[in-house]
Amino acid sequence: QVQFVESGGGLVQPGGSLRLSCAASGSIFSISALGWFRQSPGKQRDLVASATSEGHTYYADSVKGRFTISRDNAKNTVYLQMNSLKYEDTAVYYCNADIGTGWGYVDWGQGTQVTVSS
Repeated sequence: QVQFVESGGGLVQPGGSLRLSCAASGSIFSISALGWFRQSPGKQRDLVASATSEGHTYYADSVKGRFTISRDNAKNTVYLQMNSLKYEDTAVYYCNADIGTGWGYVDWGQGTQVTVSS
């Protein structure tokens, strides 16, 4: 069973940048879609960005123009480049996959904490 491990989070100032990595234990070549989610205290886990095997991408309005999702099939890794970070980007970030039946292909892991603070 494929598992994902998130990394790359940290403490940054507003306007700063981070690149998150989601490393898969197996091949992601045939996975229909990979996505990044985030959840802040007291809030629901929401989809931030996704990338399909066909090259289509999606971004939540709140991050559009600032975040970029990419997938490297050779490295079995999906990335989330986050620029111009804002306080409201503070959250735990998770990755998951959709094989055609909806998100939640793997069990939700620990994620990686992103904290934007001055």
